[in-house]
Amino acid sequence: MKRVLLVVCALVAAPLAAAAEPDRPNLLFVFLDDFGWRDAGFMGSDFYETPHLDALASQGMIFTDAYSCAANCAPARASLLSGQYTPRHEIYNVGTGPRGKAAHRRLEHIPGTDTLRPDIVTWAACLQDAGYRTATMGKWHLSDDPLPYGFDLNIGGTHSGGPPKGYYPPHGDVPGLSNVPHDEYITDTLSRRAAAFVSENRDRPWALYLTHFAVHTPLQPKKEFVAKYEAKQPGQLHNHVAMATMIQAVDDGVGEIVAALDASGQRDNTVIVFFSDNGGYGPATDMAPLKGSKGTYYEGGIREPLCVVWPGIVAPGSRCSVPVIGVDLFPTFCEIAGARLPDQPLDGVSLVPLLTGDATAHQQLADRPLYWHFPAYLQSYSGGNNREQRDPLFRSRPCSIIRQGRWKLHEYFEDGGLELYDLEADIGESANLAQTHPEKTAELHTRLKAWRANLSAPVPTTPNPRFSAEAEARAIAEALRGGG
Repeated sequence: MKRVLLVVCALVAAPLAAAAEPDRPNLLFVFLDDFGWRDAGFMGSDFYETPHLDALASQGMIFTDAYSCAANCAPARASLLSGQYTPRHEIYNVGTGPRGKAAHRRLEHIPGTDTLRPDIVTWAACLQDAGYRTATMGKWHLSDDPLPYGFDLNIGGTHSGGPPKGYYPPHGDVPGLSNVPHDEYITDTLSRRAAAFVSENRDRPWALYLTHFAVHTPLQPKKEFVAKYEAKQPGQLHNHVAMATMIQAVDDGVGEIVAALDASGQRDNTVIVFFSDNGGYGPATDMAPLKGSKGTYYEGGIREPLCVVWPGIVAPGSRCSVPVIGVDLFPTFCEIAGARLPDQPLDGVSLVPLLTGDATAHQQLADRPLYWHFPAYLQSYSGGNNREQRDPLFRSRPCSIIRQGRWKLHEYFEDGGLELYDLEADIGESANLAQTHPEKTAELHTRLKAWRANLSAPVPTTPNPRFSAEAEARAIAEALRGGG
């Protein structure tokens, strides 16, 4: 009888405890492709229009010093999903083949892999295990199918790095995109499906990874907006018409999804995060005063717009200058959702203390070192801007980077070159202080090498037998003469 009474009490208490437990917040994660640090209105664009994103940013916290873990797509996404720096998952580049002309590469690159290992647990899997309905919509880029990585629903996700056959249909045999209106822009398709997902799952916690193809090439404008931006006065910072239409499509979609949250009564119980995978596409946009663009490890290639809206938790209109990085989102999402962290190395820390205004966390994290490792090559855009990179032939040559506090150190493996910048005084990384500040240079270099050793990060050292110093010098001289 005693055992029966205990069982009855447990059955009665369980629903009461569940009812007493606060609702776990939903997570809407809007993640853009090649969207630059200044491409939103709330970050200072003077031509692109983002009223819905601007409104969201005003309702939450803007991180001014937020970073991707890599300067191009695949490694940035692998780090974001795994919570690990690149030496752990070994996705270093888009693809594993050599990039740029062989005669210009002094070292044999480290190929790495192009698929996220299935044994690596993602934050999506953690939330799924915690009872969340999970969905990915848009670009995946890390394997043929995202579903085994913790997602219940996939719309548009494949191994491809760009929009399937362009921004307008037909999109081919792609999950969820094989039967869409003939003239519907893919950004609108994804936003529409996202709004429907939000409305359909109001009775259970959900996490939506809305990973737009926009604004990745091809720069295919949304037709309805072209005339508007052609007639608009160009800004001093931005003036690219096609890019402006693509950004407005994203922003309009965000407005549609937020309206669905409002209509379904979920707005106050939904955390909204907005972020980008790497710097903006250099030929079409500008991150000034930052140096660099997508593919470089200067600030313009890795510093991203990030804002977080969490009603009742994050103070509206707040700003945070603490340096944070993509791997931090894994533990952040798990803490928000009450999900268990996996038994694997995680390189980030939860940002919840920063979001709640914890002054101690602000002080502790302000001087935390952040790291990047890129043992490969990424060739220059044709007609690239010399302001964007070390030389006109490559946006990035093999390198490692550390930022700690105000200081940032680049190490380039081909020639052992070191570049030290004081980001508080020189956010544009124009004055290399490695020679004038040898103690700080040595301190950061020692820390960077120790980090690489701890993660067994591979450093390219094998000379490339096809390299030609004469060909490299000739190509650089030609590019400089052409203003490239």
